[in-house]
Amino acid sequence: MALINCPECKQPVSTEAHTCPHCGFPIAEKYAQHQAGDAEAGAPQSGEPLAEVRSSWWSYFWYFFFFWLIVPPILAIFRRKTTLLQVFPDRIRLTRGLASKGSRDYKPRDIRSIDIDQTLLQRMVGIGDLTISTAASTEGTELMHSIPQPQAVRDLILSQRRGQ
Repeated sequence: MALINCPECKQPVSTEAHTCPHCGFPIAEKYAQHQAGDAEAGAPQSGEPLAEVRSSWWSYFWYFFFFWLIVPPILAIFRRKTTLLQVFPDRIRLTRGLASKGSRDYKPRDIRSIDIDQTLLQRMVGIGDLTISTAASTEGTELMHSIPQPQAVRDLILSQRRGQ
């Protein structure tokens, strides 16, 4: 006589009991069928697998490799499209955003200073960070990263300022 858990209510029941005393499930009949099935299969059946095997991560190496080659250029394209500086004869417009856009217009006479910051690598490729300080806005400064030919942009803005 062994104790097993009732398949219906999960309470301990003797294998010799005809029905479960807790729920009435026919234990003797189901246990006899289970024993006959185990004898035919040759191994005990269990709800737990003996092993779980998945593909090796090495089989996905090229997916990861190309992911890191493709995603950064896509991000760079989106970041480049998010900032636009336009210099008009009577104003300077800075537009930011891709899906939702924000735009600010500045009069050249309201610009107090234009700063250019360049690292050695930026100087070698001809780009720089441009900071425009204004008296007209509450935030006071606008920073734009990686502007091509920042000295020419600064000179253009200053020429518009002198012209007014």
